[in-house]
Amino acid sequence: MHKAGIIALKSTLSRGAMGAVMAAGAALAAEASRAPAGTANGAAVETITLSNGQGVSAKILTYGATLQSLSGPDKAGKVADVLLGYDDLKGYVEHPNYYGVTVGRYANRIAGGKFSLDGKTYQLPLNDKVNSLHGGGKGFDKQVWTVVSMKSGPKASVVLGLTSPEGDAGYPGKLDVTVTYTLDEAGNLGIVFDAKTDKPTIVNMTNHAIFNLAGEGAPEGTVNHLLTIPAKAFTPVDVHLIPTGELKPVEGGVFDFRMPRRVADGIRDGRDPQIVAGHGYDHNFALDKGLTKVPGLAARLEDPQSGRVLDVLTTEPGVQFYTGNFLDGSLLGKGSHLYRMGDGIALEPQKFPDAPNKPSFVSARVDPGKPYHHEMIYRLSVKR
Repeated sequence: MHKAGIIALKSTLSRGAMGAVMAAGAALAAEASRAPAGTANGAAVETITLSNGQGVSAKILTYGATLQSLSGPDKAGKVADVLLGYDDLKGYVEHPNYYGVTVGRYANRIAGGKFSLDGKTYQLPLNDKVNSLHGGGKGFDKQVWTVVSMKSGPKASVVLGLTSPEGDAGYPGKLDVTVTYTLDEAGNLGIVFDAKTDKPTIVNMTNHAIFNLAGEGAPEGTVNHLLTIPAKAFTPVDVHLIPTGELKPVEGGVFDFRMPRRVADGIRDGRDPQIVAGHGYDHNFALDKGLTKVPGLAARLEDPQSGRVLDVLTTEPGVQFYTGNFLDGSLLGKGSHLYRMGDGIALEPQKFPDAPNKPSFVSARVDPGKPYHHEMIYRLSVKR
C-alpha cells in the first residue's frame, strides 16, 4: 500500500534548496499562530492556525474545537482546502451542520436517547427524531473552548479545554475535557481527546470533518474517490440508523472496502437494504485491529485526479463512513458553494453507535481514576 511521507513541493522548493536542507540535517519547524474570530455565546472565539513547511496547514476554531480547514498540495503542487464548512464563525453558529466539529459527550446515535448505568437510567435530548445524536442538543460542538496552551516546533500544537458539568445534556458526572491538535512536517494532523470524570459516565469523542480531496466545492464531488477500510464486518442499522447489534460480514457486497474501490460503486445501490436505510453510506465499520493503544489504520481515501491521499488512523475500534446524505443544497458553504449529497465524505473514528445499549459492543464507560483517551490522525500526502 502507498506509504504517506513528507510531501515534496518541487514547484516551490528547488532540488538544490531541498538538498541543502537535507544535507544540513535541519528540521523545518511547524508554526502555531492565533487570531480573533468573533464572538459566540457571549465569549470571544479565536482561530488557531497550524502550518508546516510542506504546504499543509490547519485552522481550528475555539468554537466547537472545530477543524475549520485542512489545506494541502496536489500532485501539481496546487494547495487547496479539502474540508467542507464555512468561511467564518457566523456560519458555524447560525447554521450548525457538524462540519469539522469535536462531537461529544457521545458521538453518533443513542437509541431513544436513553442508557442505563449502575442501575440508573438517563434520558438525553432527542435531537435526531427518536434518537440522541452527537451529544444531544447543545453538545461540545456548540461550546466555546479555552486555549490551554499552544506552541511551534517540530510539531505545532494547540490544547483546548472544556468542562462539562454534572447533568449536562442529561449525562452523569462532571467531565473535564481537552482536545489537542498537532501538525508535523510529514503532514500528520493529530487529534487527541482526553476526559476525566468524577462519577461513572459514558464518553465517545471524535472529529466530524467532511472531506473532498479534490478541494471543497469541487464540482465532481467525492463519488469517484477510492476508499479502503480494513474491516471484515460492519454494524447494520434499523430504519432509525441504530445498530441492530449484529456484526455483518462485508464480503461480496457494497460494504466491502478491504481493497480500494470507488464510492460511486455502491452509494446509490438500492438493491442493498442498508444503503436504502442510510440514504447512502452512514454506517459504522468494525475495524479488524479493534481497540488499540497506538493509532492504527482506519481508512484510506484517495482522489486519483488530484493525487491527494488521506489516511485516517485511530486507537478506537470503529469508524463511521458517511457520504453527506443529508446535504441537500439548502445551505451555502465556503465560497458560496452549495453542498449536496456525495460532495463530501466523513470518516469518524469512534466507539460503536449505541454501545451503551449493546453489551456486546466495546464499552464506552468511563470511571473516576480511569480517564478516557482517544488518539486519531488525519495524514495528508500526495500519490504521484
